[in-house]
Amino acid sequence: MIPVRLHKRPICLASVLMVPLLYLGAPNWLKLSGVTPCWAVLWLLPWALEDGPLSGICAGLFLGLWIDGLSLDGPTYIPTLMLLGFWWGRLGRRGPPIERSYNLGLLGWIGSFFVGLSIWVQIMFIEMNTPLDWIHSWGFYTLLAQSILTGIMAPIIGSWLLLLWRGKLSS
Repeated sequence: MIPVRLHKRPICLASVLMVPLLYLGAPNWLKLSGVTPCWAVLWLLPWALEDGPLSGICAGLFLGLWIDGLSLDGPTYIPTLMLLGFWWGRLGRRGPPIERSYNLGLLGWIGSFFVGLSIWVQIMFIEMNTPLDWIHSWGFYTLLAQSILTGIMAPIIGSWLLLLWRGKLSS
């Protein structure tokens, strides 16, 4: 049986609609002192693992444009999400499939850490003329909180999406 690419399946494309919805209105019980997990990483990780590096790059670009369009100003998610999509797509194509919870959690944590670090560095360059004390205090906390939450939720959400996209999840 020839596997059908994810971008040709309506349920897979419809699942990406949850990312901006969760960015705009995540429930309070999914937040840690107002910080949410990195929803783009939680969706991009299983997508790139399942569909490959080219699709991961395209999905990272699409998600980055969508998220940047919601914020309209400041740092961008695009380069980091595209790099993560490529990296995770290569991991998914080489070797055995990544399915274990620990692996998904670690990859989610690393991805969220790099997204947060990228945003933090971009803000430091944008706000170059202002004192950096306030950036360091909230930036480090946000980076850690978002990475931890994403790492905790990646095995749950990533496994569920992989099962859904592979057709092994009964409704």
